[in-house]
Amino acid sequence: MNFVIKEINDKTEKERISSEVLNDLPEWFGLPDSTAEYITDSQDKPFLACFHQDEVVGFIVLNETSPDCADIFVMGVKKKFHRKGAATQLNTEYEKLAKSLGYSYSQVKTVQSGHYEEYDITNKFYKSVGYKELEVFPTLWDEWNPCQVLVKYLGE
Repeated sequence: MNFVIKEINDKTEKERISSEVLNDLPEWFGLPDSTAEYITDSQDKPFLACFHQDEVVGFIVLNETSPDCADIFVMGVKKKFHRKGAATQLNTEYEKLAKSLGYSYSQVKTVQSGHYEEYDITNKFYKSVGYKELEVFPTLWDEWNPCQVLVKYLGE
């Protein structure tokens, strides 16, 4: 499939895109308060969206965790576009953006493998694009969702 990635700056468009995508992913974003926070907090961060023809496919949001490290704050791809290359292309453009902003590293927080099938899929994706396991924080979120931190060196 051919995808087009665009940086989105308009807050209303960020809200529309993130709402549309996250509401398509209740297995990952099923807590309404948490999902609403992602949507609201994404409006003030660098935001890349993926499109196929005129349809929204997915998005990725960059957050700074330190002067040297960017963070994938939230990422989502509609289910009908899973395993079609959209997430990989979004990640590639995210990494280019992170490097252009001066970051040498990227990290992402997800649920540790072995707890939920959906997050096992998520972890496999991040590892497939070069992320490595850094550390697990068993109670950062709660005991049912141990936080796995994955990192990747982006280069200088």
